[in-house]
Amino acid sequence: MRKWLPLITVCLGTFMLLIDVTIVNVALPDMVGDLGASFGALQWVVDAYALALAALLLGAGSIADLAGHRRAYIAGLALFAISSAACGLAPGTGVLIAARAVQGIGAAAMFATTFALLNSAYTGRDRGSAYGVWGAVAGASAAVGPILGGLLTEGVSWRWIFFVNLPVCAVAIVLCVRVLAGANAPARGRVDVLGIASFSAAAACGTYALIRANEEGWSDAAVWWLLVLAAALLAVFAVFEARSRHPMFDLRLLRDRPFAGVLLAGALMTFAAFAPFTYTSIWLQSVLGLTPIGAGLTGLPMSVMSFIISALLGRALHGRRPDLVIGAGLLFVGLGCLLAAALVHGAAGWTALLPGFAVIGVGVGLATPILGSVSMSLVPPERGGMAAGAVNTTRQLGFALGIAALGSVFAARAQTGLSEHGLPQAARLARGIAGGQTPALLAAVPPAARQALDGAAHAAAVSGVQATYAVGGAAGVLAALLVVVLMRPARPPAARQDDRPPVAEPARR
Repeated sequence: MRKWLPLITVCLGTFMLLIDVTIVNVALPDMVGDLGASFGALQWVVDAYALALAALLLGAGSIADLAGHRRAYIAGLALFAISSAACGLAPGTGVLIAARAVQGIGAAAMFATTFALLNSAYTGRDRGSAYGVWGAVAGASAAVGPILGGLLTEGVSWRWIFFVNLPVCAVAIVLCVRVLAGANAPARGRVDVLGIASFSAAAACGTYALIRANEEGWSDAAVWWLLVLAAALLAVFAVFEARSRHPMFDLRLLRDRPFAGVLLAGALMTFAAFAPFTYTSIWLQSVLGLTPIGAGLTGLPMSVMSFIISALLGRALHGRRPDLVIGAGLLFVGLGCLLAAALVHGAAGWTALLPGFAVIGVGVGLATPILGSVSMSLVPPERGGMAAGAVNTTRQLGFALGIAALGSVFAARAQTGLSEHGLPQAARLARGIAGGQTPALLAAVPPAARQALDGAAHAAAVSGVQATYAVGGAAGVLAALLVVVLMRPARPPAARQDDRPPVAEPARR
């Protein structure tokens, strides 16, 4: 049992930081009534955490390489605990949003060190088992968040979705001190302040642009200015890293096909597997009338299958060709999305999603643990934080991009459906449905027209869900093909004609 205590320590932090991405969503209505703020303002309770996490992951990983992975993980846990307490005690919206941003900083420090800590604690097939269990926990966390958030919010108070982190952090810190003593020693070098600042600013601008596009639409000028600024900052970051003696990210890794394949796989897996569920949840709650807990429970097949596949096959898949394992996982994700798109139709209910979710869970369970282990194998141990930060950054940005892009797909498809029903202001209604405002839209029309609008909204939402899963499916299948091409092992060079051994002449009689 003691052998697996380091794994438990790392999984506790991973579970907390990932469920905190989604656990808040179901509590927002209660926060609106308790804090007296608008729903739009409190959306930043979700976005501030996601923004800080995505922007700081790579920088946190490079600092962890210098300070020590174990030390950085403990610091992240402590900061996460303090900010969680501040969230639970927040008297108003401003304090709550600020504390959520600090939570994201602590989460970035934890997330950026997980792979390095696992690598330092395990070797051989035990390492495969450890990554398998970690992948199972990571895959299940996204679906557990809404369920746990709904139970705590309805059973106690929304403040307990933050207070529950405190005992978990305390246990994890004690375990860190006792069982992670063998973690890698700090590396020599300097903190790349310019690189961290420029990349964090670029990631923050890009993530905020995607969040704003999801809320205001792609026609908003500020979205495009933010994207241009993000691109410019990224170019500045590349210049700094190329000239730095101690870069926080080695740009040469981008020319390494297997590492580029891992980054691509991480981004497109979260895009295809998790981003569509945002709009599925909106359809389930605002159109079909499910409770937050009920909507969260529909994701259980994905979580269960991901947990089973990762936990059972992690050890068996150790040493297998990563291009085939990751490619197969992405293919399952894509096929699961296409299955969900095919089974969801006008009269379908929540049960139509279950087969597709189960197949997606198989893909997530196959790909997630291998992504971590492969990324660590491609860099020296002292740069493990950098590798983990890069992979997890692309995962977070892929999720943010997916929500923004699929929101536009959902709204466009819903607008087409509403226009076919002859409803005026179809674009405004479609944005309202995509934002979960269907009940408010129905309440705003005369009772005589309510039934017709309800039917049109239901059909439009189904069309939007179908479109998001179709796009997710195409992204998953395309990602599988690209990963197999990028990560395919290089063939040994064929012997040249001049290098072949001479052929002995036949003996003369």
